[in-house]
Amino acid sequence: MPLIPEEPQIHESAQGPRATPASGRTAPTPRPVPGPRPVAPPRPGRPGPLRPAPPVQRTPHDVAVAKPAVPGPAARPAPAPAPASASAAPQIQLIPASAAGALDAAEEAVDLLLESGRAPGEVLVITTGEQHPWAAHELSFGEAAYWGQHDAGDDVFYADASAASRAASRPVVVVAVNGGSAAAVTEALPLAHSRAGALLIVCGDPQQINSVLGVGV
Repeated sequence: MPLIPEEPQIHESAQGPRATPASGRTAPTPRPVPGPRPVAPPRPGRPGPLRPAPPVQRTPHDVAVAKPAVPGPAARPAPAPAPASASAAPQIQLIPASAAGALDAAEEAVDLLLESGRAPGEVLVITTGEQHPWAAHELSFGEAAYWGQHDAGDDVFYADASAASRAASRPVVVVAVNGGSAAAVTEALPLAHSRAGALLIVCGDPQQINSVLGVGV
C-alpha cells in the first residue's frame, strides 16, 4: 500500500488572527474606543466655570467724573410725640344683675380681679343701696378707723354712694347697683366713672346704667 505522508501539525499558538470564529466559539465583542469626555454640566446650586469677560474699551465720555458733594440744608429733628393724656377714659364693663343679685355679682368680679393679678389696694367697691357687710362692720369701730384703712390703700375698700365722694381714685372701681333711689344711682355712676383709672365694672340693670352713663355698655 502506498504510504501517505503525515501532515505537519500546526500548533494553535502559532496561528495568526482568525478572520472568522471557529465553530463552537463566540468571537469577543470589540470594546468602543473612548473618545474625548464632554464637559460635565454644573451641579444645581454650584456655578459653572466662569470665563473672563473680554475687556471693554471705554471712551472718555463713558467715564463718570465724581462731583464733590454739595452740603444740603441741615435736617430738622423730628418733633417728639405728644405724651398720652393722663385723663384717658377708663374701660367700662357691664355685668347684668338684678338689684338683689348686684352685690353678689360685684363680689365675684372682685374675686376675678384678684385672681388675675390685681392688687387688693387697686380696687374700690361702691354700693348704691344697702352697705356692704365689710363696710358696716368697719364703721362700727368708728369712722376714723374706717377711713384709716382707706388711706392705707393695702386692701379692697367698700363705700356706699353717699360716702364715695370722699374715696380717692383707684385703677379699678366696681359699682353694685343694689337698690337705692334713682337719684342715688344717677349720682353714683358718674362719680365712680371719675374715680376709675383704668376699668369701671358696673353690676346692675343694663338699661338703667346705659341711660345714666350715656354709653352703650
